[in-house]
Amino acid sequence: MAAKKQDAAKTNKRKRLNTETHEGPSNSKVSKFVASKKHKPESVGKEKTKTPLTGRERRLQAKELADARKKKRKRHYTLEQELARLWEKMRRHEIAKEDRARLVTEALQKMKGKIAEIAGSHISSRVLQTCVKHCSQVERDAVFEELRPHFLSLAYNAYAVHLVKKMLDNASKKQLAGFISTLHGHVAPLLRHMVGSVVVEHAYELANAAQKQELLSELYSAELQLFKDLVSLKESRLLDVMSKLGLQKGSVLRHMTSVIQPILEKGIVDHSILHRVLLEYFSIADKSSVTDIIQQLSSPLIVRMIGTRDGAKIGIFCVKYGNAKERKKIIKGLKGHIDKTAYHQYGCMVLVCILSVVDDTKLITKVIIRELQTTLKELVLDKNGRRPLLQLLHPNSSRYFSPDDLASLSLSIPSLSLKSEASSLTETSNVSLGDKESKEDIEVAVDEVNKDKTSIDDSDLAESGKKDPFVRRQELLIKSGLADSLLDVCIESVGELIRSNFGKEVLYEVATGGSDGIMHPTLDDKINSLHNAVASLVAMPKSEDSEEEHVLENFHSSRTIRKLILDCPSFASALWEKALKGKSELWAHGHSCKVISAFLESPDLNVQKLVKKELQPLIDNGILKNPKPKEQASQ
Repeated sequence: MAAKKQDAAKTNKRKRLNTETHEGPSNSKVSKFVASKKHKPESVGKEKTKTPLTGRERRLQAKELADARKKKRKRHYTLEQELARLWEKMRRHEIAKEDRARLVTEALQKMKGKIAEIAGSHISSRVLQTCVKHCSQVERDAVFEELRPHFLSLAYNAYAVHLVKKMLDNASKKQLAGFISTLHGHVAPLLRHMVGSVVVEHAYELANAAQKQELLSELYSAELQLFKDLVSLKESRLLDVMSKLGLQKGSVLRHMTSVIQPILEKGIVDHSILHRVLLEYFSIADKSSVTDIIQQLSSPLIVRMIGTRDGAKIGIFCVKYGNAKERKKIIKGLKGHIDKTAYHQYGCMVLVCILSVVDDTKLITKVIIRELQTTLKELVLDKNGRRPLLQLLHPNSSRYFSPDDLASLSLSIPSLSLKSEASSLTETSNVSLGDKESKEDIEVAVDEVNKDKTSIDDSDLAESGKKDPFVRRQELLIKSGLADSLLDVCIESVGELIRSNFGKEVLYEVATGGSDGIMHPTLDDKINSLHNAVASLVAMPKSEDSEEEHVLENFHSSRTIRKLILDCPSFASALWEKALKGKSELWAHGHSCKVISAFLESPDLNVQKLVKKELQPLIDNGILKNPKPKEQASQ
């Protein structure tokens, strides 16, 4: 084995020698050079290597490279950097007005002639907004004139749109009218754009009635989109516009559908101009078109619409005319937004409609009632928040709902309301007798309505549910535990509620047991506890040192107690026995005298007998008048 290994070693050595001899002199020089490089002292290598950069130096170098690239890519990069430095100074709160005016003028001078080009930049747009806010009127007019030819292109830019809105906020009437005229023919395309729609909505909110009609009219028809001044302010409704111009219903519907559908598909439903267009569309559209729109809107989209007057009306339509599945989607879409919706001026009416129409009381209890119970006291004290509660306690009362509110709850869509559809179609036929084609369309539509009367399932178009309204109220108010929670809140905060402008109305309805006695006899014990709580407040001694007015002298509470005495005999008896018996002479003056007189005006004879012995001397002495009972006075 050892001999074999020695032979192998010799052969390998010969091979190495052969390869070295076959290589040329150049290769040997290279090998010598490599060898010499390998054996160089370490000190020489260190001298040639560069010293490493610090972190700060690396950041500065990277910034310089980035700036160089931005200068090549952005035409006005240097100008934007200068403007940013000026903006940092001018936007400070503590800066003097003169210094800010000087900085604004300097910035505007630098931007002159280039405003339209740099307005789409994130930095420049913010600088321009600050300049427009703080500059003089002359400077603002100059900026407006420079931007006038470019408003439409800027309206599509995510940053420039804020500048356009700022310009409109500070525009004169003449400038606003000029801007609205530039939008002519472009309203529909802008509304289909997420950014552009914001500009149209802002202009619509600032516009007067005639300008609003100008913006709306081109969404109604292709003719109105092409030609201005065809419609005057008198024809504010779409039906009036159609009758004046003799427009065919079919062409108007096709045009409006082509405008509305892309907007709804993109989910751009926040704007009041669209809500107005949808309401006008509902007034002329056929059943299938309306149901398609309602089906599209019966989703979480509805939450974004009910913040405007017209949007809330659309929400009410969706609840009234949607089927059970669509109503369920609407209610589930409101989940998590009930509190905010209840406090809203218009949104609360959608909740009122849901509580009045939808039969699925279990779903309403789970989604709406449970969320309302978490902030019950705040809702009771709020002008809008109390309305859903009052609708359950006393439905559709003109005492708590304005005529406009009640009208919005009773609105109907002509094509889904069979009685009104035939009459409305015949009215439009009388208006446009000169147009043969439109007359034929209307006659066909009337025939279709008459045929549909026998075939349409009334349950699909029910404006109110199948369930009895009293049973629905009972399930939502009593079985859900809402009435029990309301009584607890009223008893705990009786002093605060009875003295408040809005809380007193809820307390009155709860104390009387609600309309039709809905809370009797289930909650009689708690209602009596509330009566006693009010009586305890009245029984408190009159004190001049106290900062808080006595309930019999306070404007709101004294009138609430008087109304309870007249309308609730059990409360009147409890109040007299526990608080006023033997003290009537003390309270027979000022605001409180009306409370004492209410016992004599009570329609309940037992209440009159209860107080007559003590109050008769006061009448004889002229301290109290002898009023006729309420029933006799009304006769």
